[in-house]
Amino acid sequence: MTASHLLVPVPIPDRVAALIGSCTPPHILQAELDADCAAREVRRFRGPRLGIEDQADREQALSELARANKVLSAHHPLLAVHPDGTW
Repeated sequence: MTASHLLVPVPIPDRVAALIGSCTPPHILQAELDADCAAREVRRFRGPRLGIEDQADREQALSELARANKVLSAHHPLLAVHPDGTW
């Protein structure tokens, strides 16, 4: 038996990734991309003192992340993307 913390991530070859992507509905792939971009945007606006415009941008990114996560979770609950990058 192997411990999960000892596993080394291995890159997926492009042909395998394309095969996986061809089996996934296009709206799920788009939602995954949107969620990843929104999570990256949320992480960009961290800090104790954000200006009013930065707070508004962060709220917008959070709403986009929530919208994309709703689509992803409807497909499979474990696909949701978290703003801090944890799964």
